[in-house]
Amino acid sequence: MKTYHLKFEQKLPIPLAETWDFFTSPLNLAKITPPQMAFKVTSVYAADTKVYPGMIITYKVSPVLGIKLNWMTEITHVKEHEYFVDEQRFGPYALWHHEHHFKEIKGGVLMTDILNYAIPYGPIGRLANGLFVGKEVKKIFTFREKAINDLFGIYKD
Repeated sequence: MKTYHLKFEQKLPIPLAETWDFFTSPLNLAKITPPQMAFKVTSVYAADTKVYPGMIITYKVSPVLGIKLNWMTEITHVKEHEYFVDEQRFGPYALWHHEHHFKEIKGGVLMTDILNYAIPYGPIGRLANGLFVGKEVKKIFTFREKAINDLFGIYKD
């Protein structure tokens, strides 16, 4: 199985506690996901619920061609104000391992996303990744960067 590795970094002009509070709420994920994905958290969590190890989060998502899919991730690791990890348990990928790292810097926070994923179906999956899946994943993170800037402002060195 071919795995793909992506890394994204973004600086936020807000305190670490505020950053952590926003990104550890499962319901906030829809606010930074492209609308065409029709992303919806289907788990019943309150707005103030925060991630914890073992937490299961379910979603409905339309990643390609408007096809609705169920997706389930588990929060496997959490270190308060430093990082958390989500891993797919059921969904469109053969592998999805997403690390969210947060580091306090002068004037804000450096947020780093490290994503390892794989597409099922062997050679067909590799072809699909080359033709569109890889580009779509990158578009999601490009949208996310803009949405985060819109929510919190642009970091200035």
